[in-house]
Amino acid sequence: MKWLDVNPRGEPGLPEVLINGRFLGQRVTGVQRYGRETLHCLDELLASSGGAGARWTVLVPRGTQVPAFRHLVVETVGRLQGHLWEQLELLWRARSRLLISFGFTGPMLKRWQIITVHDAAVVRMPQAFTPGFRSWYRWLVSTIAARAPRTMAVSQFSAREAAECFGAPMDRLRVTTEGWQHLERSTADESVLDRHGLRAAPFALAVSSPTPSKNFAAIASAVALLGPDAPRCVVVGAADGAVFRAAGDASDALCRVGYVSDAELKALYQHATCFVFPSLYEGFGIPPLEAMACGCPVIASTAPAIREVCGDAALYFDPASPLELADRLRAMFDEPALRADMRRAGLDRVRSYSWERAASLSLSAIREVIAR
Repeated sequence: MKWLDVNPRGEPGLPEVLINGRFLGQRVTGVQRYGRETLHCLDELLASSGGAGARWTVLVPRGTQVPAFRHLVVETVGRLQGHLWEQLELLWRARSRLLISFGFTGPMLKRWQIITVHDAAVVRMPQAFTPGFRSWYRWLVSTIAARAPRTMAVSQFSAREAAECFGAPMDRLRVTTEGWQHLERSTADESVLDRHGLRAAPFALAVSSPTPSKNFAAIASAVALLGPDAPRCVVVGAADGAVFRAAGDASDALCRVGYVSDAELKALYQHATCFVFPSLYEGFGIPPLEAMACGCPVIASTAPAIREVCGDAALYFDPASPLELADRLRAMFDEPALRADMRRAGLDRVRSYSWERAASLSLSAIREVIAR
């Protein structure tokens, strides 16, 4: 098929590309962040190129609040919600059209689709999920990835995981990326500092859902090892009780501030002495990029995807060693020159990542499929 420029709404006879917009109605965590930002940049790319030779439609369940788009058409489908909507009503509407999902899942019975694998935590970290969710997700993602013409992965590490854990054929895997530019749209809201008494003393910051794989217990243990000289450690995030089991460790050493807005999070990044990312397992890791973009030095675990993302712009520690983390915290708080070096390295590192590049790589994969 030859790709042609078209008018913003498309022309009859052009292939229709459908986008699974279920994520637009979900709370924004890592996967939803990726979907929203990639979709926004894809819309900009299509608007500037005249549509890249296809008609583009975002399909959403009823009641979904949808952002304004320059090029993409939005269509509300059906009466159901959640997995039932995706497996039944989305399947019916998509039929023979190409369907794009920026998350793991799509209709199980549909072959002509592209999904995005962010990690294989349901396989590698089964204790972090309920048995029902774990079994359903593993089976569903494996079924789709084995037959899909393309599967996207958010990092080289995630691509290997998609092949090993979900059976995605390597020749049909394509690697995309993630970004941090969503923070540029927010003005830092420093009221969060006053609300939690964070202006008076330095603090370390951690951001993520408090599940076993995120390893917040390592932070609590490191603080205990540092004793009375330990810095305050502020943890942002909330667990999804429908999916994740309880994190376990709820030490008073951690100040949990819950879910915050992007504007509040930006203020925390900007005022933190350092950012700590202790995860045992990740598929990419947006928070370290966010921290670096805000000039916050990063201490990170040696998990493979995190090293891939952060490169030489982080101070690493073994996530199984709270003692190593305690040493890294002590060094970061005691050595201004080290903080300055890590801050500069972080600002250089984030230049390699953008949501626009994620959208461009996704569009390339979509073009490959339509060209077939």
